[in-house]
Amino acid sequence: MSPKKPQEMKPSTAAAKLDVYLPATPEEFRTGTVTRDELAELQRNPPQWLTDLRREGPHPRGVIAARLRVSTSGLARAGITDPLTTQEIADLVADPPEWLVRERQTFEEVRREERRLESRDADRRAAAARPEA
Repeated sequence: MSPKKPQEMKPSTAAAKLDVYLPATPEEFRTGTVTRDELAELQRNPPQWLTDLRREGPHPRGVIAARLRVSTSGLARAGITDPLTTQEIADLVADPPEWLVRERQTFEEVRREERRLESRDADRRAAAARPEA
């Protein structure tokens, strides 16, 4: 029986798992493959390039949306399609434009409704699990 071949992933998958913007990563990262063990090591002991990228950006849409407390759809509606640096995100937070205020309200309303539905469903499951008296 031959030894197991380590599972590999594309650089784009590894970048997504690391929450970094792929085009900003080093050339050797973008052109190679990453094994699960290598990914785990990058998460445990990030090299300087990864630390810098996470701290300063540019950041992928998911990270931008989370830092701005909006959805990725909200970013698209606002026309934010390019990656942003940490400083650009901080500037938006410091002086929020009208679209950001509106998208934050929309995002919070959606989250509030999701919590309400989760609570309702949990109550229904609990009621169904109770024995009939």
